[in-house]
Amino acid sequence: MAQRKLRGGMVGGGPGAFIGPVHRMAATMDGEAEIIAGCFSSDPEKSTQTGKDLCLNPARVYGSYEEMVQKEAELPEDERIDFVSVVTPNVTHVPVSKAFCEAGFNVICDKPMAMSLEQAKELKQTVEESGRIFALTHNYTGYPMVKQAQHMVSAGELGTVNKIVVEYPQGWLSGMLKNPEGPAIAGWRMDSEKAGISCCMGDIGTHAENLARYITGLEIDELCADLTSFIESNPLEDDGNVLIRYRGGARGILFASQISAGEENGLRIRVYGTEMGLEWRQEDPNYLILKDPSGFKKILSKGNPDILCTRAAEAGRLPFGHPDGFIEAFANIYLEAYRAIRAQMENEQVSDGDFPTVDDGVIGNAFIETVVESSKSDAKWTKMNV
Repeated sequence: MAQRKLRGGMVGGGPGAFIGPVHRMAATMDGEAEIIAGCFSSDPEKSTQTGKDLCLNPARVYGSYEEMVQKEAELPEDERIDFVSVVTPNVTHVPVSKAFCEAGFNVICDKPMAMSLEQAKELKQTVEESGRIFALTHNYTGYPMVKQAQHMVSAGELGTVNKIVVEYPQGWLSGMLKNPEGPAIAGWRMDSEKAGISCCMGDIGTHAENLARYITGLEIDELCADLTSFIESNPLEDDGNVLIRYRGGARGILFASQISAGEENGLRIRVYGTEMGLEWRQEDPNYLILKDPSGFKKILSKGNPDILCTRAAEAGRLPFGHPDGFIEAFANIYLEAYRAIRAQMENEQVSDGDFPTVDDGVIGNAFIETVVESSKSDAKWTKMNV
């Protein structure tokens, strides 16, 4: 069968949304897919308007995700969507994803995957029973030099990993420290009915946990967390500090903050082994810093594919001096999911793709719940059970 563009749909991402346009750009960046349908808002009028803005066929723009599932499933196989991107607030990730999986559609969902660990496990069961591809957009694993870091750790170039330090400071809520009732970007993240039991850790702490696990392959055994809400009107936390014990003996420090005044998107990870250390910063993503015990430092550049592993070289799109950034990292997640979807369409064996899956979503929700439990507990250490 001749290769064609995959047909995509979207739930969420309507007027005023930040992440919806990011997903649309990433999904279509490499010419592998096009967005042809969607329910872009729980408000049918807003969904219709977004469909007009995107020049979509009005018949493929829906007023609810339930209508979208039903109508798309009724279409002939050569017309219906091949996958749907779920870019709604956290509270609807699971019901939307489950509905599409059960109807036979592949799903690419924003994180965190669910409102609770119990919900996440229910969705995992649905995905497994459906046989559909499910990708979770922990996009930072899509950066070329993150893939290079993962390759070097797995190849043993760092020796035995003993220490992980990962941080994610942002300052987007810091203005509310002076004016607790002031406006906030994505204010729903402070609403437990829409975001779940966590604000900061659910939003960006899970990215830090996922990045550390992707690069090192290490799983958390137990942790000790301290969560704080510095903003008076925030019923959830806006800052968190976590000590981590990994299985196998490594130790870690993870902190995430949304009230770090002056910070933008400061995701940074340092990994220290018995032979070498490495460092990667999201705000300067083209470079991976290697640190020798003698004090010698070496910087690997994304622009030289000859010295990179295959996955890192393939993840870079641009030559020397031209940075691959946030949207390109998202696009790499989509590309890997597309490869799995195409393999399934051709009745080929779906190999393990280099993209976060429903299992990563379950671990992410386990991390959130364990951090919140630990912060409320007087116990020094809290086991993380997935």
